[in-house]
Amino acid sequence: MSSSPTRFDRGHTDDLMTFLTASPSPYHAVATAAERLEKAGFRQVEETAAWDGTTGGRYVVRGGAIIAWYVPEGAAPHTPFRVVGAHTDSPNLRVKPRPDSGAHGWRQVAVEIYGGPLLNSWLDRDLGIAGRLTLRDGTHRLVNVDRPLLRVPQLAIHLDRGANDGLKLDRQRHMQPIWGLGEDVREGDLVRFLAEGADLGAEDVTGWDLMVHSVEPPAYLGRDRELLAAPRLDNLLSVHAGTAALAAVATAGAAPAHIPVLAAFDHEENGSESDTGAQGPLLGTVLERSVYARGGTYEDRARAFAGTVCLSSDVGHAVHPNYAERHDPTHHPRPNGGPILKVNVNQRYATDGSGRAVFAAACEEADVPWQTFVSNNDLPCGTTIGPITAARHGIRTVDIGVACLSMHSARELCGADDPFLLANSLVAFLK
Repeated sequence: MSSSPTRFDRGHTDDLMTFLTASPSPYHAVATAAERLEKAGFRQVEETAAWDGTTGGRYVVRGGAIIAWYVPEGAAPHTPFRVVGAHTDSPNLRVKPRPDSGAHGWRQVAVEIYGGPLLNSWLDRDLGIAGRLTLRDGTHRLVNVDRPLLRVPQLAIHLDRGANDGLKLDRQRHMQPIWGLGEDVREGDLVRFLAEGADLGAEDVTGWDLMVHSVEPPAYLGRDRELLAAPRLDNLLSVHAGTAALAAVATAGAAPAHIPVLAAFDHEENGSESDTGAQGPLLGTVLERSVYARGGTYEDRARAFAGTVCLSSDVGHAVHPNYAERHDPTHHPRPNGGPILKVNVNQRYATDGSGRAVFAAACEEADVPWQTFVSNNDLPCGTTIGPITAARHGIRTVDIGVACLSMHSARELCGADDPFLLANSLVAFLK
């Protein structure tokens, strides 16, 4: 990855599309990122094992979260960290504990709404199912049915003449997908189907974390193919960029001024309050253990954290041509204008003036253009893992991302240049 990018590196964007397709769930995203880090020389360490202070790349996986870091040769116990933060989860429909349902000759899968999806974007779309099965011995098996399997059918216009005047979806009654025909509900049918596809016996499966996903592949869009349409850009675009940047810095041999880190959490879309979310202790525990494994003391830990900076990378809003009045009139981020700096004085984003300087320096080093996002004062502002990370760990945090349209849709849209530009800014930051 070059520190001085040329616009629209098709190879990077192609690779992002491959990453998105391979990652229909947080568990798959973590496995895909880990595989790429392994190829860059990183090795997995178990949280239950003793850690040593040797140099090199390491990563920890817990459920749908991954923390990876590279200890350069000569790094002292008090060496500060440079952290790229992101999240692996996306709003979607998730399978309930008793998934088998149906009525009137249709077989259905009972789902629960996860996060804040645009519900209408899931209607009349070919859907697969993915996630993990938990086996009797406590291990997990990833599953991915990446073909048209389910569909949430919309009511025909003839039966709802007012649909175009204001579609109202009942989250319980109207969002349950169909996946076949049959008069009788057969308990265990879905899990049995998934277990057989994974060469398992249904009796071996004691739990599951499953979700549906659009099987339409990512695609370039537009007259000049300058746009990218894809699922889960929020926020696997950032996970992919962070993984690529960390691998690039590690293989180039980072100087011991900082320890580069990737922290990709789960459950951001519903508040981050979990053992794999940014509200949990995972990041702080990993960073502290890295300090202590290198012979550090609490004083070294305090010094390292005081010098640490985190770039919280998540997608943001591009100006919408059909709803420009919903945006701040002087801040109109555009696709392919480079990554965005996200600012909110009420701390929905963690950026302040000193954080802006850090991000601007990284973009200047990488020869990457950048933009600023701030919300319209009349509308509430979303938030990220940024303020959580800053408050929980006491580390300076800056919120950034890539401008997109259709955020929280089953299929989102961004500029095809921007993923590459973001990744290059992250390389410069981690260096």
